[in-house]
Parts: sequence; C-alpha cells; structure tokens
Amino acid sequence: MASEKSDLVLPASLLDTDLYKFTMQQAVLQHFPGVEGTYRFTHRDTDVFFTRACFDRFQRSVSHFDQIRLTQEEREWLTNACPYLKPSYLDFLSSYRFNPAQLRLRFEPLPEDADKDSRGDGSARGHIRIDAVGPWHETILWEVPLMACLSEIFFTTVDTDWNYDGQEEQAYEKAKALLKAGCTFSEFGTRRRRSYYTQDLVMKAILRAQGDSPDSTGRVSGTSNMHFAMKYNVAPVGTIAHEWFMGVGALKGYQGVNATALRLWEEVYPDVLQIALTDTFSTEAFYKDFVQDPHFAQQWTGLRQDSGDPFIFAPRALEIYQQLGVDHTKKTIIFSDALNVEKALKLKKQCDELGFKCAFGIGTSLSNDFKKASGGGKEKSRALNMVIKLSSVDGKPTVKISDEITKNTGDPATVRHVKEIFGIPITDQDEVIH
Repeated sequence: MASEKSDLVLPASLLDTDLYKFTMQQAVLQHFPGVEGTYRFTHRDTDVFFTRACFDRFQRSVSHFDQIRLTQEEREWLTNACPYLKPSYLDFLSSYRFNPAQLRLRFEPLPEDADKDSRGDGSARGHIRIDAVGPWHETILWEVPLMACLSEIFFTTVDTDWNYDGQEEQAYEKAKALLKAGCTFSEFGTRRRRSYYTQDLVMKAILRAQGDSPDSTGRVSGTSNMHFAMKYNVAPVGTIAHEWFMGVGALKGYQGVNATALRLWEEVYPDVLQIALTDTFSTEAFYKDFVQDPHFAQQWTGLRQDSGDPFIFAPRALEIYQQLGVDHTKKTIIFSDALNVEKALKLKKQCDELGFKCAFGIGTSLSNDFKKASGGGKEKSRALNMVIKLSSVDGKPTVKISDEITKNTGDPATVRHVKEIFGIPITDQDEVIH
C-alpha cells in the first residue's frame, strides 16, 4: 500500500476495498441518486492518540486518492465475478474518481501538547476528526480505504513497536484450526488491517492452509476485499450493511424501516446478496418487521449477527423461523463480530446442534493480531478501535442502536427518538458516540 518513492499510503487499486461498498453504491444510485451523505470517523479508544506527523502524512496521502481509477482489466473481472453489478453501474464506476475536496480533516492537539503543535513539532499528540461530505453515491466509497490508510500510517509513524515475525504462520494455524472444525469462513479484515502487506500475508496463509486440508469439510469462502479476490482468484463476499438501514430510516421513516430497507434492496438484488443484517436498530426491532411478512424469512438466505451476545442469536433465530413455519435448516447465519478462532468453533458447534448452516467473517483477528516487539512479544499490540459511519443523509441524522443496547451511534436526540419508537429502554448508562 505504501509507495516506495514517498511516504504516501494509497489503496492498491479502486478494488482495494470491500464488496459491500460497491453493492451499496449501486443500490444508492438506483434509489437515492440525489441524496447528500456525510460519513464521520470515530476513534473509540480514549487512551490512544495520533500525532501531528501521523495526521500530516495521512492528509498528504488522501490528497492523492484522486489518482486511483478502475482499470479495464478490473472491469472485465467485475463483469465475470459480480454479474449482479449492472453494466450501467460499471460505466459509472469506470468514471468514478475520489474527490479529496469532500473531506474535512482536522487535527486537535491535546491541551498539554498545544504549544508543541503550534511550534510545528510532529510528535504533538491529539485527536483526528474526519468527515466526508457530498453526494451519498460518492462519499460511500471513502470509508474502507480511509480507515486502511490511517491504520497503516499510524502503525508506521506512531506505534512502531511490532514486526511481521510469525504473522503468516499465525494466520495459517488459525485457518487450519477453522478448517479442521469444518468452518466456512472468509477474510474480512480490510478496514482495520495493520497494513496492505499484512492482509496479503494473511490471504496467502489461509489459502495455503486450505490447500493443505484436502479432506476438510471447512473451506475459505473468499474475501471481502475485491482486489485480493481478483489477485488470488477467490470469491468476493459481503452482505448488506448498517448504513443501508440507517439511511433508509432517516429518509423513509422508522416505522417498518427494516422491511422497507429489505424491499428496496430486493429491487436491486432480487435473487442474490440476501443475508439480512439484523442489529441496526436492535435484532428484536428487526424481528418485529420480519415476522409481519413471511416473505422475507422464506426468500432471504439467512441472517447476520454483528453485535451483542452471539450465543443467544441462533436460538432466538430458531424461534423466529419456527414461528413462521420456515425450515431453518436451509438458512445460514453469518457471524462477523470480533471473532477469533475459539469463539468461531463454539458458535459452529452450537449451530450444528440447532441445525443451522453457519459461516464466519473474520477481520481484525487475522489482519491485525500483533504482539509488541519489546518485552519478548508477551503484550498485545492493539489495533485501532475505529469506525467510519454514515452520520447524515440530506441533513437528517442517521443512527445505529445495535444489540449493545446502551452503546449507540449518532445524534443523541435522534437515538432517543428511535429508541422510543422501538420500545428500547433509555437508561443513565446509555453511551452515545456522535
């Protein structure tokens, strides 16, 4: 990802992002082509700071994102690998260029480092603020490459107490354990990867593990990263994302929002990409819509768990499918929240016992699992705990409640309003990230 001739960190290509960004972009172009969309960066670890030097390098790098474009070879690959991407959309993508003028970037030094920062000292610590503002169908592509770029710059500028020793073998052993247990899993780690090189090592390792496991009932189903899917000739994988439900809720209203979002998605993808993400406004709120129209349970391939306690998800899904008279053994549950091998193996066992098919999207545990080089590798080198979320559409705040009911994202007043609509308790312990 980093250029050999400079300190810039750029995506390897326009495809160096996750599949869901393209499928969502196509859906936004079809249903909401004139809507303005703002995305906002949040760094959740209050004890981890960026530096002025890190910010300046990040700012220099993203100013060059407009050089990235889809190549003819990549377009031809997309035509074959993703037949649900329409020719008209691929025409749009071929002409797409990142517009750095859409970014609002700001470095806010800590009070105790303000004087350092004013003197131009690159070691001044502080916080980074990022907003991407513009047409929703354009700003939607900023999220993943911005996060990957910032992570790589942070770990080559601020936190350099780590190295690549044992990384490929570690990923190989994780993949072997998953495959031995019969797990189907995909590599899901672009956004918070330590570096492009790390993700490349991981892809080599997990595919080597699959090649060395010919008798396993498990398999590597692919990667969310389109560039690596093309490079290694594996399937690109992904599902509908939170921002779809968030945007639809803000634009169309929250009554019946989950059903509205699913119907609009079906109009773009009538027979593919139908794994429903349940937790945008909480899974129980999702099920209220889900049980009102059995069509969704019958038509959609399965459900995705992405927050809260994963071990209560499948038993509750079983109750819902049984209530609707739908054969749950034909449905798949995708788990994608902070997975590691141990958790995946336990969830696989539970799903086997309940009769569900299941699969796993594994991200940071593969692409950013490092130890500090100092101290003999005994202490974990933490990944950045960051997100970039849709914060508004046409000036209307968007929110995410999730199944961590006291941890919400978005405008506090709108969070409270949405919780009241869905009958979700509002408590003094509620934490709202805005």
